[in-house]
Amino acid sequence: MRTGWKALLVAAATLATSSAALADGSEIARGKYLVTIGGCSDCHTPGSFLGKPDLSRMLGGSEVGFAIPGLGVFAGPNLTPDKETGLGNWTDDQIISAITAGTTPEGRRLAPIMPYEALSHLTSDDAHAIVAYLRSLPPVKNKVPGPFGPKETPTTLVFVIVPGAVYAKMPPPP
Repeated sequence: MRTGWKALLVAAATLATSSAALADGSEIARGKYLVTIGGCSDCHTPGSFLGKPDLSRMLGGSEVGFAIPGLGVFAGPNLTPDKETGLGNWTDDQIISAITAGTTPEGRRLAPIMPYEALSHLTSDDAHAIVAYLRSLPPVKNKVPGPFGPKETPTTLVFVIVPGAVYAKMPPPP
């Protein structure tokens, strides 16, 4: 009888552990879905802006920056859990604040190209699911360039929005 109780306790503990893993798996899947439909990889995966996304470094940060007149040039940062170049040292709340309020742990405001105003409407469960997914990614060591102030010279490729008449007069690239 005693071994029967022990076996029952072991089975209950195993079931609880596998339920927690299943819950974590479904939360990660939900986060992956939200990141995918949100188009996060467009700005945060190397090669995406050049037409050849490097999926082995998914969400590892872009090598192309956005120019915003008067503000500077901003490249999509590394969202993987790498501790040196990504979000590995950020808390869940710091990641959620960046996603939904546009504020880094240091207090810097993210460039308005980051859709934090739209993402401010995420439910708490959805924001936590995104964090769970980002933490599940393999760490990618990739320090993105910048940000660059409006008077600094960027060291990377730059997306610039210009009027059609200006574009028509631009020379082809070398």
